[in-house]
Amino acid sequence: MHLIRIGGTALNQTPLDWDGNRDRIVAAIEAARRAGVSILCLPELCITGYGCEDTFQSPGMQRLAWQVLEELEPHTRGIAVAVGLPVRFESGVYDAVALVVDGRLAGIVCKQHLAGEGIHYEPRWFRAWPAGRQAELVVNGRAVPIGDLRFDCGGVRIGFEICEDAWVAGRPAAALAARGVDVILNPSASHFAFGKDEIRRRFVLEGARACGAAYVYANLLGNEAGRAIYDGGVFVAEPTGMVAAGRRFAFGDAVAVTAVVDLDALRLAQTRLAHDPDDARGDGRVAVEFTPAPVDPAAARAPHDGRDPWERGGSVKEEEFTRAVALGLFDYVRKSRSRGFVVSASGGADSSAVACLVALAIRLAGAEMGDAGVGRRLGIDAGANSPADLVRAVLTCVYQSTANSGPVTRAAARELAEALGAEFHEFDVDQIVRGYTEIVSQAVGRPLTWDRDDVALQNIQARARAPGVWMLANIRGALLVSTSNRSEAAVGYATMDGDTSGGIAPIAGIDKAYLRRWLVWLERQGPEGLGPIPALAAINAQAPTAELRPGAAGQTDEGDLMPYDVLDRIERLAIRDKELPLAAWQRLVVDFPQHEPRQLAAWTERFYVLWSRNQWKRERYAPSFHLDDENLDPKTWCRFPILSGGFTRELATLRAAAM
Repeated sequence: MHLIRIGGTALNQTPLDWDGNRDRIVAAIEAARRAGVSILCLPELCITGYGCEDTFQSPGMQRLAWQVLEELEPHTRGIAVAVGLPVRFESGVYDAVALVVDGRLAGIVCKQHLAGEGIHYEPRWFRAWPAGRQAELVVNGRAVPIGDLRFDCGGVRIGFEICEDAWVAGRPAAALAARGVDVILNPSASHFAFGKDEIRRRFVLEGARACGAAYVYANLLGNEAGRAIYDGGVFVAEPTGMVAAGRRFAFGDAVAVTAVVDLDALRLAQTRLAHDPDDARGDGRVAVEFTPAPVDPAAARAPHDGRDPWERGGSVKEEEFTRAVALGLFDYVRKSRSRGFVVSASGGADSSAVACLVALAIRLAGAEMGDAGVGRRLGIDAGANSPADLVRAVLTCVYQSTANSGPVTRAAARELAEALGAEFHEFDVDQIVRGYTEIVSQAVGRPLTWDRDDVALQNIQARARAPGVWMLANIRGALLVSTSNRSEAAVGYATMDGDTSGGIAPIAGIDKAYLRRWLVWLERQGPEGLGPIPALAAINAQAPTAELRPGAAGQTDEGDLMPYDVLDRIERLAIRDKELPLAAWQRLVVDFPQHEPRQLAAWTERFYVLWSRNQWKRERYAPSFHLDDENLDPKTWCRFPILSGGFTRELATLRAAAM
């Protein structure tokens, strides 16, 4: 029996936060050393942060990253640490990992497969390293091995897959297995998406099984750069299964996981594997003097998969949504150095969801680090020493009425704010609306009427609500939160400079049909450990409405547009699957037999017309969170021209087929 303790740490880093990132890395190394860890895996690009965008191309930035790496070297006495950074070699920049062993840089391994799909743009900044190539990098007069390397650290053989390397068909693990590695380290920056954690677990387990090796995976944590949320995730697996795993969606700086593995058992598993000899070409072995820390056999623990209780229930998607957006908001407010959130609370589903998510962020963080810890983390006065105090200090809700606002939404907004513990205000903006209407009526020389000026009269009410809450947010040094959802973004069913106003749009990545289901779940069940929010009953009982036309009009969102489940299905077909109108309609006829084909054709045409007409709105939306593997954010996922032909020929084909 030859035991060794290995581990990984998920870190909450910030792009270009040189000192903060370094200090969190140092703290992770010191904690691992105290735990008796000999080999530690840290996340991808954790020195610089993953979300540095085009700054990765800056020579000065690359030099600073190397400088921080040199500052970290003395902190690695008695331990081997994998730490990620960008490295310039010859004419390119590479997404790389430095292995620092006992105070000395042993070598640099470069990523072989770059993520270029979805929200990823790695090929814009980095080059992929050719499999099997090894070279020498000279920096500050010091020569360092670089490339497709494996390391022999005091008899422990270590290899690497870097994030995307493990997601591709020809993953480097096959070559590592042929070279007989004992431990594979995977530094990752894998953003959250629904159900993605199970995929990560599978490739970690398969990598360990197929290679006869221990596999350590360490992901980023938190809202790193504004849009992508990293749920963390640290796994240690053996060929026989998962040995240890860390919790996700933590609010602190780090989540560390360690496990004891038996090298003798791993090597026995390796002898039973068959490999193609060609996989072992370009051996790339780097020998490093190192003495792993001794391990007491009694220290080995029974394997566990690290799942929290909420991950074992029947509401995993609802829990993931809650915890992902809560963590995203929590990190956004502290990293932007803002002092809370302001929500224009309409008493409807969207603004109520946003207010709940802010309150849940505070409550979930308090459950993890204590109310005093949350106060310190957010810079809130020590007098806020209870969950209710903290929520009130962070969240302000404002109901802004016009002549078309009803008593139901007013009461619902107030009751929910009180239930959450938020500060609540009512602004009457009807006089402002009347003032603008009078000014424009005089300018055009006629009174404005609903028959002739419907959209303009609706929009001025939404826009009149923006200046007051912006002013309140400015006075507080707080973030104004936009309440627009993904379904509205798809068809432009939002007033620019009205309900789209804000510095962050936390639900712009989630569709309205799901959001309504989530609110019912939150009313009746709620997150594990926190419970339901019964005050949502008044919101959930209403049909969603902009409440911008006179009450007698009976305005509803679905009446203006179409049923939300149909809208969301068309969006997936048109935007994710790239179907043209006719093909999308043909699918709808099968999926929605309860609706007449001609009606489905009309809704399909409405979607494509509104989608193409309103790209300019999506370009102006506040930053949103990525919650799915597909979304409508034109800056990072869904590119579409602002000016286009508007599917004119395609829609004519649809109309002819539907007649």
